[in-house]
Amino acid sequence: MKSPTNLRMLLRRQWEVATTRESRLLGVSRAWPIVLSIGKPKPRVMAYDIDSVKRHVDEWRHVNIGEVIWESTSYRATANPVEMPVYWKLRQPTEWIAACSDHLISEEFESMSVFVEHTDVRFHSLLIRRRSLWRDKSLNEVLQACRLSVALKQNSAEGKPLRFLSLEGIDTKFFERNCSLITALLDKRFDGEVSRIGLETFLGAVTDCDHWLLVMDLDGTLLPFRKQRVRSSELKDTQLPSSRLLIVENESCQHQLPHLMNTIAVLGSGFDLGWIQANWLQTKRVGYWGDIDTWGLKFLAKVRQALPHVDAILMTSKVYEENIESAVSEPVIAGTDLPDGLNPIEQSLYRRLLSESRGRLEQEFLTESCIDETLRNWCVD
Repeated sequence: MKSPTNLRMLLRRQWEVATTRESRLLGVSRAWPIVLSIGKPKPRVMAYDIDSVKRHVDEWRHVNIGEVIWESTSYRATANPVEMPVYWKLRQPTEWIAACSDHLISEEFESMSVFVEHTDVRFHSLLIRRRSLWRDKSLNEVLQACRLSVALKQNSAEGKPLRFLSLEGIDTKFFERNCSLITALLDKRFDGEVSRIGLETFLGAVTDCDHWLLVMDLDGTLLPFRKQRVRSSELKDTQLPSSRLLIVENESCQHQLPHLMNTIAVLGSGFDLGWIQANWLQTKRVGYWGDIDTWGLKFLAKVRQALPHVDAILMTSKVYEENIESAVSEPVIAGTDLPDGLNPIEQSLYRRLLSESRGRLEQEFLTESCIDETLRNWCVD
């Protein structure tokens, strides 16, 4: 038999489960009511420890949250059937929270109630499931971030730093304080695209961040390490000792890269390509490999503006056609205007991707043999 304290602890643990919290607070029909089994005392307990049974019954008689369901039960040790508590039924979120009897849970519930009432419905699940996004923020700051995330659209920054955006009355430090929250909120609107390409890139902002890039020695003898993270600002000022440099859009492709003589790869730049203005790159053989989608071609165009001699690798209509079964839709495009820096063949591919229902072929889905052959041929050309 379980006491009110036992079941209160269970209810608190359930609050910590994101899926349970979401289904109960967003009114999923099967989530309610909550019916918790109290259990009955065993005959031996009734016969030899009647005082503990009386205390148990008395505790449940004083519970005034929800409904305690009683059942008449016969025992050999008692002359008449005894009314015993068997279930505790809670019918709505306020009863669940009251039953938890926990100050922090009550505060979180009140915050979530405000979010559900005052924010876009697309954000409700996120705000209920991922409390870490807003726990250390004021309610007004979170509500402001939600309103801002509804107002923002692609290229809202128009080439200015994010701190210069003045939508929804935000201050200059608002994006710095709430970057993770705003990114997560925008991901709900744009199918995860903002996380994939970065908040600054999506909003068309000048980045004043100093990103960490992954540098890999594909030769194995050029650097004292196989791979290491380097700040983009340092990379701009530090000449790498290879004759060839391969720039790879996504860091997740590191395991697809073969051994290549006299070659170093830099992965994970995305739109943080300011470092390619480095003078030392003008004397290197440079290749760029990105996703075959509008963003990947836009990144390629930016590289080519700084390095006209760059080789586009695995970013052709032929590669796209050969792997089209692995292509997916691109929920947010880089724009309908052709980026400056693409050659006529790449411009044609860009136009085609705009018209395709599955206009994104991610690097990770190319075959190992295709990647290996293309990169090795690039190294001997």
